[in-house]
Amino acid sequence: MFFAGSSFGILQLFSSTLVGCWSDVVGRRSSLLACILLSALGYLILGVSTNVFLFALARVSVGIFKHTLSISRALLSDVVAEKERPLVIGQFNTASSMGFTLGPVVGGYLTELEGGFYITAFICFSVFILNAGLVWLFPWSEVKSCTRKNGLRPGKSRALSGKTEREAQDAAATPGAATPEKTRPPRAEVLAVLRDARTLMSSDMRDIFLARLLMAVAVLLYYSNFVLAIEERFGVRPKTTGYLISYSSALGALSGLALGPILRLYRHDSHAVLLRASALTALLLLLYSAAPSMGLVVLTSTLLAFSTAIGRTCVTDLQLRAGGARASGLLIGVGQSVTAVGRILAPLLSGVVQEVSPCGPPSLGAALALAAVLIMSHTRPHQGGIRSDALKSK
Repeated sequence: MFFAGSSFGILQLFSSTLVGCWSDVVGRRSSLLACILLSALGYLILGVSTNVFLFALARVSVGIFKHTLSISRALLSDVVAEKERPLVIGQFNTASSMGFTLGPVVGGYLTELEGGFYITAFICFSVFILNAGLVWLFPWSEVKSCTRKNGLRPGKSRALSGKTEREAQDAAATPGAATPEKTRPPRAEVLAVLRDARTLMSSDMRDIFLARLLMAVAVLLYYSNFVLAIEERFGVRPKTTGYLISYSSALGALSGLALGPILRLYRHDSHAVLLRASALTALLLLLYSAAPSMGLVVLTSTLLAFSTAIGRTCVTDLQLRAGGARASGLLIGVGQSVTAVGRILAPLLSGVVQEVSPCGPPSLGAALALAAVLIMSHTRPHQGGIRSDALKSK
């Protein structure tokens, strides 16, 4: 049973990078459809599972292929202009956060019904099948048009539309059709993406991923003992703390709507916004750890919901700016793996420092966030690190 429970997180840690790289090679449409359908299969198996083996098999399928959000972010980075990308990804994060907020409410209600667990699993299966149908009906020809307009090479556009090399050659042979760039065989595409992966070890990208790891651990340390610390420090009942967490989650979901004005204020400089959001997060964690009253806790929780949500969007945009457009799936996948490592480290660190003081985890989080700020303040990544020149239209 331990394996069945922990397999999902472990598989997500290792599969996010591989699935992101795979989407760069085969195209967003094919990878997105495959991930949706195989995730749906996992929930279907979960709904009919009668023993631990089937339950574990379902978790394995979902753990490997449930990366639809990451591929969708990579797709958005492909089709929108670089200047608009943080705003669009922020709105996408708002929509997905609302789903994560409403999902547990609906799931909790359904599980109270007779056979509620199986009903919930079949509803998840049905939603994934519906999503697969929407992806299939998606106007991929318009995606191709937008990709060309935003300066990506036709080869990239072909990968997005899901066309094979033979289809591209047939289209080129059609009278009156525009002549595309020379396409490459799948093996060459794989080697190209692997060469791009090696460039992720550049100093700029290392600093970005290290800062992301530190900020992830810092924020997760804050959440790891929030309920226990509030109860111990102020005698607040868990029910009231739950309301506060729901309030903060709702604010975090809506914070994507405030990203547009903030980016315009800083002239669409994601590095500057990330630096200030991270500095604000460090300050708020420090204030929360020393808060003498619940009023200050509510204030810091409110501002943390905004600063952390904005920081997550900006660090994703900064990865894509520094790494270039070609390997956006790989970059987002590696970022998700880095965050998954943070989810593993945070509970371990929290358990150690909480033995000293209930204020220990947020205090350590403030120190880690400050370290991330120092790293980013001394590093301004060059844009388009992964062969971006080849992606620019003349």
